[in-house]
Amino acid sequence: MLNAIQLENILFLDIETVPESENFSDLDQDFQELFAHKTQYQRKEEFTPEEFYERAGIWAEFGKIVCISVGYFTQKQGERQFRVTTFQGDEERLLIEFSNLINNHFSLPQHLMCGHNVKEFDFPFIARRMLIHGIKIPAKLNLMGKKPWEVPHLDTLELWKFGDYKHFTSLKLLTKVLGVPSPKDDIDGSEVANVFYKENDIDRIATYCEKDVIAVAQIILKLRFQKLLSDDEILKV
Repeated sequence: MLNAIQLENILFLDIETVPESENFSDLDQDFQELFAHKTQYQRKEEFTPEEFYERAGIWAEFGKIVCISVGYFTQKQGERQFRVTTFQGDEERLLIEFSNLINNHFSLPQHLMCGHNVKEFDFPFIARRMLIHGIKIPAKLNLMGKKPWEVPHLDTLELWKFGDYKHFTSLKLLTKVLGVPSPKDDIDGSEVANVFYKENDIDRIATYCEKDVIAVAQIILKLRFQKLLSDDEILKV
């Protein structure tokens, strides 16, 4: 089935998220209480809500998206090319720009969206943040009423599970075992909030995000028994 899909019909993506406010004390009283209640099970007695707030970026109710990186295959003069770009900065603006990309270029029935663990994290997070900002969710992301086989998404984590639904494999581990160049050579997800709020280095985060997109594309090539991308086939636009 995977080999039957045209690579040019796949939009690869990854997102990076941070707490919506830099500090727990920046939240109003209601949000502080709601965060405490939301995280009670994860925190147990080990952390106060304020100590746990650095992880707020994993929940769409308390976090925000600071960049969405995308990549897609094209053919240029018969040569394979993988183009990568990033929407970054103001969350509402980047969500609108991302929505426009999907609606204008990846909205046809044959188009698919692909990432690692995107069904559990990226896609729901994007959809929820769009609703919070009052942005209409593109059909490719709006799964309400769709049957499982109608969902136009590929998830490399799901592909690697082979039906073993309790199994989780990180992107870093999957690239390692498949012999794909690792994207994790600078920061990791736990450092994104600090780089965003303390270093104000969104470009560093975008570069990290783009490397994940490239890694996912490489995994798809590996699963299709195709040659991996070389550096000169990757173009940042």
